Amino acid sequence: VQLQASGGGLVQPGGSTRLSCAASGMNFGISAMKWYRQAPGNQREWVADIASSGRTNYSDSVEGRFTISRDNARRTVYLQMNSLQPEDTAVYYCNTYWRKQVWGRGTLVTVSS
Repeated sequence: VQLQASGGGLVQPGGSTRLSCAASGMNFGISAMKWYRQAPGNQREWVADIASSGRTNYSDSVEGRFTISRDNARRTVYLQMNSLQPEDTAVYYCNTYWRKQVWGRGTLVTVSS
């Protein structure tokens, strides 16, 4: 099982970006998918998740600004991030459980002017 995240980069405060995470080696359509992030000096924290049904959940810190979605045909989960703030700066990881916890490599999002 592999999770390959992409997107991110440098974004200005108030800006937007979209992360993608492509999955392989698993039955994507029946798997819940999650996004986590880890800011410098902080522990990794849960950001959002999406069930196989499409039901979503968000942390309080991103509710109303971030949107998680999935495309089962493309085996990909997305994280649309709007109204970004410097405190959103972190390495973002996608995650799933397929016989064990599986983590993508992570992609850095830097919010700075």
